[in-house]
Amino acid sequence: MSGSPSPEAEADAARLPYRIDRNFTRGLVWLRRDLRTDDNAALHYALKHCRQVWCVFVFDREILAPLLARGLHADRRVEFILRSLEPLRRALEDSGGGLIVLDGTARQAIPRLAAELEVEAVFANHDYEPAANDRDEAVRRTLAADSRVLLTFKDQVIFERDEILTGQGRPFSVFTPYKNAWLRTVRPFDLRPYPIGKHLEALAPVPQRYRGQLPTLADLGFTATNLAGIAMPTGSDGAHALFDEFLSRIGDYGRRRDFPAVRGPSYLSVHLRFGTISIRTLARAAHDAMLRGGAASEGAGVWLSELIWRDFYFMILHHHPRVAEGKSFHAEYDALRWIAPATGDRHFAAWCDAQTGYPLIDAAMLQIRQSGYMHNRLRMVTASFLVKDLGVDWRRGEQYFADQLNDFDLAANNGGWQWAASTGCDAQPYFRIFNPVTQSENFDPQGQFIRKYLPMLAALPDRYIHAPWTAPDEVLRAAGVTLGKDYPRPIVQHDVARKETLERYGVVKEKTLRNRDV
Repeated sequence: MSGSPSPEAEADAARLPYRIDRNFTRGLVWLRRDLRTDDNAALHYALKHCRQVWCVFVFDREILAPLLARGLHADRRVEFILRSLEPLRRALEDSGGGLIVLDGTARQAIPRLAAELEVEAVFANHDYEPAANDRDEAVRRTLAADSRVLLTFKDQVIFERDEILTGQGRPFSVFTPYKNAWLRTVRPFDLRPYPIGKHLEALAPVPQRYRGQLPTLADLGFTATNLAGIAMPTGSDGAHALFDEFLSRIGDYGRRRDFPAVRGPSYLSVHLRFGTISIRTLARAAHDAMLRGGAASEGAGVWLSELIWRDFYFMILHHHPRVAEGKSFHAEYDALRWIAPATGDRHFAAWCDAQTGYPLIDAAMLQIRQSGYMHNRLRMVTASFLVKDLGVDWRRGEQYFADQLNDFDLAANNGGWQWAASTGCDAQPYFRIFNPVTQSENFDPQGQFIRKYLPMLAALPDRYIHAPWTAPDEVLRAAGVTLGKDYPRPIVQHDVARKETLERYGVVKEKTLRNRDV
């Protein structure tokens, strides 16, 4: 006699493959954050269930227009997409198909193309941002009015939405229990790749009118960036090359990841952002290495945690979409009174322009400006400095990173900023305030990172490069540094700023406690 199914069996049953109860003559794959032909859920299901399949990418004006409006005419992300589309198109052509590339508004362009190609179904992978969900629902309604369907699939996360819940059936708001539940839940099924190769015969050639060269940056209204000069590989081949290189040193990830002057990170975040490599490929390799044990196990486990953080923030965004509207996860912190506007503007400008007088902060801000990349440790430190040393509203920093980061992702960016500002889920306590000098001494002890981005300080001895204002006059003269001329004096005193921050947050906490007592 069989007993009741185990919780594990019930969980597995809830995550069966998508069941599509019909086949189609023609289908259209709408590529967005999944610029690859391998291990792509939407492409897999389209090829499996359609006799003919076309693929399309839209340079969506609802995304591009705000960038141009904010003056971001040289945007590395747009150039990254362009450079990644060319090998994607070639890969599809080599398999008998091709890539249709449109410039317009997706919510109009996709239904129009679907009608022109007479497809019965459009296939796409889930997006989790509120604006993207609104777009997808608009496309779904328009297609339905024309007797067509939009089918969407989980692809850019391992677990999404309600797949990982507390024992009470609620979404987690603290990372560590979420991570533990994630690790208990994951099965080989969740990490398996979607097979593509055996279904490629369904790819259809691109209609004549859509053949030709990809649009240029100028066609899109943008100008060239320094993308080629910063040696950022693009496309799936570039992603897999980076991944292969990272696997050779993944065992050291936990020991090296916090030091910005050494090659510790994977540098794959931009590829995850645009889907030039599958999250399943990465998580499967990390999970397998962790379980095998040996030299790579510890580092692989730490890296897997970073990938789980990504799932966590997507889950938070799904359940709390208000955070995308500039709301604090913990609503009481919307009452924070930031520094006076005139001073705040001056502080924010100094932060953006790498003129704070704190070398690690300024070096990090030059890194993001020059490359669109910032080391993860430095993202935390610079965010903490803006909010808790300079007293500037975290939302201003969030927007700046959104404009500058190659790997900008709304869920992770918002989650990181609210973590640093102590307003978010699982945030650091408000009284934990990074000391920028101590962080510099701990994670760039020889000042290698600082010297790379602040050559005017290069001749300073290691003991003074973290805080040049502490150097004796003769040391500064010998290094050719005149504070206030070659390099700014500190814009604030950390100990004074810390006290002001504790008072700022303390007022909110006290008010919250009083209201609870009423």
